[in-house]
Amino acid sequence: MRIFIARLAGTPVFDPAGDQIGRVRDVVVAIAGSTPPHVHGLVVEVQPRRRVFLPITRIRSAKAGAVVFSGQLNMRRFEQRATETLAIAELLDLHVEVEGERMTVLDLAMEENRRSEWLITKVAVVGSAPGLGLRRRGVTKIVDWGEVRGFGAVQKDQGAANLLVAFESMRAADLAGALHELPDKRRVEVAAALDDVRLADVLEELPERDQIGILSRLAPERAADVLEEMNPDDAADLLQDLPAEQAEALMALMEPEEAAPVRRLLIYPENTAGGIMTSEPVVLPPNATVAEALASIRQRELTPAVAAQVYVARPPVETPTGRFLGLAHFQRLLREPPSTLLGGILDTSLDPIRPGFSLNQVTSYLANYNLVAAPVVNEAGRLVGAVTVDDVLDHLLPHDWRERDDRSREGESA
Repeated sequence: MRIFIARLAGTPVFDPAGDQIGRVRDVVVAIAGSTPPHVHGLVVEVQPRRRVFLPITRIRSAKAGAVVFSGQLNMRRFEQRATETLAIAELLDLHVEVEGERMTVLDLAMEENRRSEWLITKVAVVGSAPGLGLRRRGVTKIVDWGEVRGFGAVQKDQGAANLLVAFESMRAADLAGALHELPDKRRVEVAAALDDVRLADVLEELPERDQIGILSRLAPERAADVLEEMNPDDAADLLQDLPAEQAEALMALMEPEEAAPVRRLLIYPENTAGGIMTSEPVVLPPNATVAEALASIRQRELTPAVAAQVYVARPPVETPTGRFLGLAHFQRLLREPPSTLLGGILDTSLDPIRPGFSLNQVTSYLANYNLVAAPVVNEAGRLVGAVTVDDVLDHLLPHDWRERDDRSREGESA
């Protein structure tokens, strides 16, 4: 049976009892010249964001829809050896030669031989179309591994188009985890190939060190464009970690209307309500209807916490708004006729959070009132933002929590 490796990316992995324990993220191979590489196993991502190794000898079946293994999975964090190559992360998009023609690797196929060994036997490659330049695809071929030259070379301009195809169905948080595990060179190549919106979503999920490394390697104009696509609170957090001169230069390149909310957030201390809030909650005037409110929180890009309630204020309804009047929880919206005006169903029973509230005060407020989000209102009675439970968790967890989880769990399993 022949299995194309890129198609395995994201495939659910099931244990012998039929329970899903993770998803395939890569295939580990050992390259030795023109000899078909042996497949050592799969890199499987289990929750929370932990990559472990599944030996190929333990796999009972592998296809596009599911991978099933036997025995128990070793939960020790996967560490790539010097003699090993990650087929998806490192080999896709390589420029190689086939019969003297420069081509690009689209995919690799593995097959099991009579000795029950899995080998990389075939390579799917594509050339550039004549007269259309290297960016346009030409003829696609599937050739034997031995016919391809160039797998051992380090390439500065490898690109990432085909790697992104393998990653396209990942959530932003999962793609961030994949980027974090890549070598620095490939991480930068993948980041450069992502569009601004997708890269912004991924940057919000990366550890600080990776965020700074990627942003610093982008052209300043591109970096500013990506910052514009980030949530203002995440952009502000990232800019706070940069040298002041670099941060100011990037904000100067941003569109003024995009930079304004970021600048407002930067005036607040980091671990206060003002420092962790989002400046773009859902805000409507009191004469808006329930139907309009439901349409507003139905937007795909809103997180569940942000969409949990609608804040009502006098115009203007962009933060800082006119006088804050109250809020309407989405459950209340579902119980009311669509034509009902928001001004008549407001919850005004809770005093709003002030921008200067400490992180502990914000946490206690959300816990006391069983809320996933709360309004932040300044001394003038204007809504300046909203604090959500995910904002609080990001700041309650250790600064390097995205990296520490693997290390701590490894210590537990040792």
